[in-house]
Amino acid sequence: MAAPHEQRKVVTVVFCDVTDSTTLGEQLDPEPLRALLARFFQRMSAIVGAHGGTVEKFIGDAVMAVFGVPRLHEDDALRACRAAAEMRDALPSLGITGRVGVATGEVVVGTEERLATGAAVNLAARLEQAAEPGDVLISAATLRLVRGVAETEPVDALALHGLGAIRAYRLLTVGGEPPARRPRTALVGRATELRRLDDVFAQAVHDGSCQLFTLLGAAGIGKSRLAAEFLSRIGARVVHGRCLSYGEGITYWPVTEIVGQLAAQAGAASAVAETAALLGETEQPTEPRAIASAFQQMLESAAVEAPLVCLFDDLQWAEPPVLDLVEHVADLSRGAAILLLCLARPELLDRRATWGGGKMNATTLLLEPLSPDESLLLLDRLGGADDDLREQIVARAEGNPLFLEEMLALARHGSSGEAAVPPTIQALLAARLDQLDPADRAVLERGAVEGLQFHQQAVETLGDADDDVEVRLQGLVRRTLIAPAKPMLVGPAYRFRHQLIRDAAYDGLPKTVRADLHRRFATWLAACGETLIELDELVGYHLEQTCRYLSELGEDVPAKLAADARRRLQAGGRRAYLRGDYGAALNLFRRALALGDPGHLELELELDVGWALVFGGDWPGGYAHLGSAASRAAAGGDGSSELCLRLLRAVFGIQAAVVAPAELDALVAEALPRFEAGSDHLGLHLAHTAAFHVAGAAALADDMRDELSAAIEEAHLAGLIHRESWLRLYFGKACLDGNTPASELLAWCDDQLGSGNRSGLLPGLRAAALARLGREEEARAGLAAVRDALRERGGRAELALAFGVSAEEELLLGNHADAAALGATACDLFEQVGQRAALSYAHATVAQAAYALGDLDAAARHAGLAEEAAVLQDAQAQSAWRGVRAKLLASAGDRENAARLAREAVEILERTQLLSRQACAYADLAETLLLVGDAEGARDALEIAIERHGRKENLVATRRARTRLSALPAAAAASRG
Repeated sequence: MAAPHEQRKVVTVVFCDVTDSTTLGEQLDPEPLRALLARFFQRMSAIVGAHGGTVEKFIGDAVMAVFGVPRLHEDDALRACRAAAEMRDALPSLGITGRVGVATGEVVVGTEERLATGAAVNLAARLEQAAEPGDVLISAATLRLVRGVAETEPVDALALHGLGAIRAYRLLTVGGEPPARRPRTALVGRATELRRLDDVFAQAVHDGSCQLFTLLGAAGIGKSRLAAEFLSRIGARVVHGRCLSYGEGITYWPVTEIVGQLAAQAGAASAVAETAALLGETEQPTEPRAIASAFQQMLESAAVEAPLVCLFDDLQWAEPPVLDLVEHVADLSRGAAILLLCLARPELLDRRATWGGGKMNATTLLLEPLSPDESLLLLDRLGGADDDLREQIVARAEGNPLFLEEMLALARHGSSGEAAVPPTIQALLAARLDQLDPADRAVLERGAVEGLQFHQQAVETLGDADDDVEVRLQGLVRRTLIAPAKPMLVGPAYRFRHQLIRDAAYDGLPKTVRADLHRRFATWLAACGETLIELDELVGYHLEQTCRYLSELGEDVPAKLAADARRRLQAGGRRAYLRGDYGAALNLFRRALALGDPGHLELELELDVGWALVFGGDWPGGYAHLGSAASRAAAGGDGSSELCLRLLRAVFGIQAAVVAPAELDALVAEALPRFEAGSDHLGLHLAHTAAFHVAGAAALADDMRDELSAAIEEAHLAGLIHRESWLRLYFGKACLDGNTPASELLAWCDDQLGSGNRSGLLPGLRAAALARLGREEEARAGLAAVRDALRERGGRAELALAFGVSAEEELLLGNHADAAALGATACDLFEQVGQRAALSYAHATVAQAAYALGDLDAAARHAGLAEEAAVLQDAQAQSAWRGVRAKLLASAGDRENAARLAREAVEILERTQLLSRQACAYADLAETLLLVGDAEGARDALEIAIERHGRKENLVATRRARTRLSALPAAAAASRG
């Protein structure tokens, strides 16, 4: 670990060198030359010291100075430029010429060898060497900090050795004070904003309504202070959650904070139970729609006895599912006085431009800077200052309350008594922190490793045993750098008063120290954070940071450390996968994969990435990823992993119609004995999953169920809980298409839902069973809810399946217009995700609906598209387009081909175990034969259809077929006439 006094700082470095020193050496005697150089060094040192810089060393006839060591100043770049200009102007009076280079950047300071180490030192030296005699060249970073004060002119891009092309500027003059900056803190001058908050809250109470109020403002403008003032004035229960600015994929952190605060309410108990998966009380999956609905119920229950304010802080960091959840509550909550108070930076609108738009009870307010009079009043309320300092602070704060407060605190605790204004708020806070006692600063830095909120015990664990951490924390509270907070783990907790204070403290840590502290904090968190819902994601993040910094430092990353980080991130990704948050899952999986040894293939992670890509809607991406991984496995001689990856890739390929079922069947035949011999549960899981898809291509539903049962068992043995859930969904789909009666399918779905299975499409299977049993309204409502939930979640592959199932059920129920519209959407989605096998059947469904509506042109077009997309070996697809094409041909008078195609469809399906499809094919045959004048053949076909529908308990289709059968004599007579 690096020495404790080492820090990272943004400083400005100045190099000044005497030109033609060789000529001087030839012209002057050594003693006069030594005296001249002594005067040069003395004069340059005096100039540097006068401007607050530090001379690091003399190098031959050059001087190197650093501005920002040992203490940072808010205007170090400006001081350096003034010193550089004065050094340039002083050189002629010494009888010599010289040149100067100035550069700003991050360095490490406090090392034993030198004051500053970093790229800025090298750049300043290179700029000095490139300057003409009598010139000062400054870097682009320096110019940004002195613009408006220093007059400069650009020079041609410099090709500096080892640095490439560099933009530089010639310093001409340095003027007066820098322009005033944008500012922040305590409450003054917000009467209008408070009144608007009061009015919105009163409206919620009066109407018993849910109001969404979004308070936008730049960092430091006073959002939190205004919210606190408002909340102190009203009689309401307040719950709050904060969105983290670090750790992707930690999707529901603010929601779990709020749920935890509400969990003790008896009235919210049932809603809490609904969020068990989110709270980590069960491994069963859930999905965003269910989470949002349960959260809505909890808020409404909590608001029964008194109005409720639900505060979301730092909403600009929220993941999309959380933004969706807030909008869900705002749109749908009724009958309860709830105020959703959201605090965010304007960047929220960059992420979601429509935020708050189109809602009946939504208000968005942007906080503007305070006026000068308001700033003076705020300054007085903070304790005031002498007249000169007051004017400086108000002029420089420009209405930002936090800037104003921090400048006052800096002036009080500093030695100069001046209102220092750094060029950015980060520099302002860094300058203030730099004036702390080193032990106090170390406490802040260790807290910053945990994040915006941190725990005293964590700081103690990361620090030295002899530190009196509690006393130092109390002192930091008095200095208004931190404030007490509600602990989420053990012992007292604190919160940085602003994220930027935390960032300034963290940024001062050398990377070597960061790596060590993140590792140690991860160990502490793993031991103390067992109650945290997203413990794996958080521990994984800190271990990941350790690996990252070690890599950046060129050090070897211990294999166990990287493995632990991967394991944690992968576990978090699988939990996200379970709840259907495929974007977060993919993010976590990829980060875990990036921590692996390039020479070693992480099989399970490669597979997880493939699954997340496909279920997230990127079918081609998943297929390509697995192909690349399989090639790497083959190159590394890992035949078992290669076979696993080829199996899953072929599964995706068969769905995208780029792999033939026979090819996948051959892979299964190769894989099963090999994996059985090695008792490889992961391999067996993949092999049986592949065998299920082979059976699916042949439409052997009972065989599909058998293979799925085996795949589920092997997934359980392999610890793949996130896969078990989705395989059960496929099992239900096989039951829907196979010989299982509808009532048994309904009971199975209810049992799965009762046991906590929240797979997104499971309610859709239940709705399909209800449709067959004639419970039309329940079925339609269930399917609509599934589509809405999956649309919110963003998984296009599942959404496509949901629309496809919905179209089939509407066709079954006789709602042909709805079936056509839903089927068209399904076609678009299947096209987007590249799933050709399902695309063919979706087009056939639209064709059937268009035919029933009398739109024969649309029916013919979609039948053609269905035939074009149909895989040769796919029984369902090959029969589906034939059935509707036969009716079209019969309507056009082509009797021979119509009857042939209709019988081919029946023959194809008779080789399958798809009871419902067989019944529908016989119904199509009956209509085709009736159109070509074969009433007796039509009667026979309808009787078979009725028998198959009856075995399936498809009451709706059975009733419709009986009606058609009873009408056959009249139809036959009409046909003969």
